[in-house]
Amino acid sequence: MRSFPSVVALLFATYSVAQVSDTTTSATAQAAVHTGPGLTLTGYVEAYYVHDFTAPKTSQERPAFLYNHKRNREVNINLAFVKAAYTTARVRSNLALQVGTYVQYNYAAEQGLVKPIFEANAGVKLSRAKDLWLDAGIFTSHIGFESAISKDCWTLTRSLVAENSPYYLAGAKLTYNSGNGRWTLLGMVTNGWQRVKKLEGYSGPSISTQVQYRPSDKLTLNWSSFLGSDRPDSLRQGRFYNNVYVIMNPQGHFGLILGFDIGADRKPVVRTGSTIRVDGGGSYVWFSPVVIARCKASDKSYVAGRVEYYDDRNAVVIGIPGFQTFGYSLNYDYAILPNALLRMEGKVYSSTKALFESARGLTRSNASLTTSLAVSF
Repeated sequence: MRSFPSVVALLFATYSVAQVSDTTTSATAQAAVHTGPGLTLTGYVEAYYVHDFTAPKTSQERPAFLYNHKRNREVNINLAFVKAAYTTARVRSNLALQVGTYVQYNYAAEQGLVKPIFEANAGVKLSRAKDLWLDAGIFTSHIGFESAISKDCWTLTRSLVAENSPYYLAGAKLTYNSGNGRWTLLGMVTNGWQRVKKLEGYSGPSISTQVQYRPSDKLTLNWSSFLGSDRPDSLRQGRFYNNVYVIMNPQGHFGLILGFDIGADRKPVVRTGSTIRVDGGGSYVWFSPVVIARCKASDKSYVAGRVEYYDDRNAVVIGIPGFQTFGYSLNYDYAILPNALLRMEGKVYSSTKALFESARGLTRSNASLTTSLAVSF
């Protein structure tokens, strides 16, 4: 079996570069390489440096609930991938191989052979007249307005809600796009909450949906959901998660994103000898509102600000009891070239309890400065 670096080298060796425009709302244009009918090769590399002003000088990692731009006070690669996409009128498939610290931390629970896979899926169009597709494999998640690809997001670093909800999902899905381009309807059977390898002791599967409405190119309304569990069957902890967001005027001089996520896990079953009872009844609830505003400063630059709050006081997802944290960030982007984006972001976290490492012990606030250079091809 070829090693991952050998596979990447082989992909690069098979084509010569030709650029086309990206369809994302980011400030950069992505390049693509066409090696034959229906086949496109693309790539992405994001290098970064984070200076955490709060953490002790010996601390090399950002807080445990963050998975992107994780390494502190060192130049590193957050995410790099090469992607081959094959598309015809009735068939499509994607294969993307990845490296970076995002992979190191976000895929820690996956099997070794799965970790280098950013995407691997295949699909068929079920109708000649309608845009209805059946796809199966490993996908980037449809839950949330942010992804691991920083250049496609309005801010350099990810929001707390993005860091603690699925970046990827594995399973099979049906996707329908209306003829007028306004509606997207999706239903998916998944292996679990951001899992390729199903959780031990969970019989599953889980279900995820998406309903997206775009009345114009200036407004997107989205509701995505997850119904299943991320606990063994013995605990009987079902999970219901909702992701709602609105994107307004994404290509204009001023744009706005309003997001609100809320999830609930049933309280676990407690066994005492032969007696089974639910611990107090009801559910543990966590939620997170976020607001991002972006302003076009020039033809090549954007300024963006973010205010967010994450409440997981029962430690369902983040794992820190009493977690109630505000986040504030200010972002500047400059497109050096159509496919090269330089970014800088200052961020402050403020929590109701002392949970951030500092030279004097735990503190309730954390401040950091992140820079990155992203190139797509």
